[in-house]
Amino acid sequence: MSISFLLLLFVGLGTVLLYNRASISVACLSSVVFLSLVTLLTETHPALLFFFWCLTVAAMVVFAYKPLRAKLFSTKVLRLYRKLMPRMSQTEKDALEAGDVSFESEIFSGAPNWNRLHAIPKATLSAEEQAFLDGPVESLCEMLNDFDITHNLADLPPAVWQYMKEQKFFGMIIPKQFGGLEFSAYAHARVLIKIGSVSCTAASTVSVPNSLGPAELLYHYGTQDQKDYYLPRLAVGQEIPCFALTSPEAGSDAASMPDYGVVCQGEHNGESVLGIKLNWNKRYITLAPVATLLGLAFKLYDPDGLLGSQKDIGITCALIPTTTPGITIGRRHLPLNAPFQNGPTQGKDVFIPLSYVIGGESQVGNGWRMLMECLAAGRAISLPSNAIAGAKMASVTAGAYARVRRQFNTSISNFEGIQELLA
Repeated sequence: MSISFLLLLFVGLGTVLLYNRASISVACLSSVVFLSLVTLLTETHPALLFFFWCLTVAAMVVFAYKPLRAKLFSTKVLRLYRKLMPRMSQTEKDALEAGDVSFESEIFSGAPNWNRLHAIPKATLSAEEQAFLDGPVESLCEMLNDFDITHNLADLPPAVWQYMKEQKFFGMIIPKQFGGLEFSAYAHARVLIKIGSVSCTAASTVSVPNSLGPAELLYHYGTQDQKDYYLPRLAVGQEIPCFALTSPEAGSDAASMPDYGVVCQGEHNGESVLGIKLNWNKRYITLAPVATLLGLAFKLYDPDGLLGSQKDIGITCALIPTTTPGITIGRRHLPLNAPFQNGPTQGKDVFIPLSYVIGGESQVGNGWRMLMECLAAGRAISLPSNAIAGAKMASVTAGAYARVRRQFNTSISNFEGIQELLA
């Protein structure tokens, strides 16, 4: 057996073991079995066999004995990687630690466990959720004339706004104890898909309070007083929320936003209280033009040490009535000629008490984790739901048109080029 062929076999064995992430003990045993077969069944030169046996034994000693492996190999490789990799900021660390992963992690492992995917139960609607889809959602869709909304009204009709409030379309994720519907994520998605197939303006209006709005942040992080006061009002549309994150310079990258607040003493309701003086400039904020309640993300600083020794406290989230002095709601945006309520908001030296911070004083500086854990979950429902709604409507209309449109005395649905595009 030639040395090149033996090397090829040896490398092939190592590749198979690495690809399947074999343990060190399995790798060592496989190498010994391989070399034993080569020694017994071939006429390989003794010197070559001796070389491979020595190489295998040395590798077994170094890698199988953990203290020696750590000293000679692992520590040096780790030190090299630490030099090559950039230092992780606290913000990045919080983002990585926020939330959890499901089957998606299996996909990125390279060897997904399909049994784990099959073990996930099929999503189903409860009787209450199905009744909502069959009743209020169908009724809402019948009220929507998207041409009129887009080209004439540039808004939803007042009757539609009122109906959505009465039927608690804005409170799907709010628990029943606070007057909400407490629907599952699956029901939430099904409702948005149905509405979005008729009017993207209505779907965007419903999606924000149930995903990008403050309700979920309040439920997970708010004080009991904040929950008791705001959640029932949000559930029935008595308060219309928006969440101001996107900045002209930084987009929705919260870590880069220039908006800031400074801890200071100020006057609130005729009393001198400890609070925050805020300055911000946000745009593309859905529901901002009609919002009564503004969720705001900003960077908080405490130069005078009024809350402790930490000067740069970090990203913080607050809930502010839009009637607070210093708040400006700018002219509406009209993105892609879609007239859902969307616009800019600015704040100039806006003073708020610490009680406006979501979760109160104990949650200052915890805004990044709030955004990562809560808003990401809502976006994973609202944005895909709207995309699916558009895809379903496009499929229905394009497929129907292809059946009735005729060319060369035949339906164009029989053309392979059309069939490929529809597929």
